[in-house]
Amino acid sequence: MQSMNFPPRSVIFRRMNYSWIVLLLFTIVALGPTGCKAKKEARAAEKARLERIAKARADLLSVINDQGSMSTDEKEAVVEGVKDMNLQDAEIQTLINRAEGIIADERAAARRAEERPTATDSGPTSESDLNNLFGRVATAQSNSDANSQIRSAIDMFASSETPVLIIISQSGGQTDYDEPTTISKYLNYLKDTKKSPNEVYNMVFDANGKIKELELIKRYN
Repeated sequence: MQSMNFPPRSVIFRRMNYSWIVLLLFTIVALGPTGCKAKKEARAAEKARLERIAKARADLLSVINDQGSMSTDEKEAVVEGVKDMNLQDAEIQTLINRAEGIIADERAAARRAEERPTATDSGPTSESDLNNLFGRVATAQSNSDANSQIRSAIDMFASSETPVLIIISQSGGQTDYDEPTTISKYLNYLKDTKKSPNEVYNMVFDANGKIKELELIKRYN
């Protein structure tokens, strides 16, 4: 009976080790590109998510910080657009809540304004009407309420650029005025300072019953 010749054990181990090394290298080569691709895709997805969050934040802040350039409907459209993005971000949700609160305030203020008679309902605006409106702008409880009051006031004028003259002194038939301004700038001044220091002295109307020139004088209590 012939004996079988087996290769030395060290040779077998070397062959096994070589096989494992080849298999490991093959696995690395096969999975390497896939792993790199997955990482690139993950980084791209995260970058896109952060860009969407940044855009949503900017859009919502434009609504929250608006000073009257956007209508309530435009603000609502911006908020709805952000909500449709379905971003799972706590800061964005907080900003959405703030923006929706501003929109709700504006809707409520608009409803209150509709309940008040306008100049077209009762003829030219009276001095008391305008003085009262100036007071409501100055004492508004929120920017949105003040902006709504400002829009109502500007409707009484020929344009937002209607000149406003403020009398600072009268003596010997001479009248001195402060630096000229416009009704839009004056109304925003009332909103920012929360004070209404002047009252109507004279109004000039156009053919449509709109105020085309306004004179104010310091109110003395």
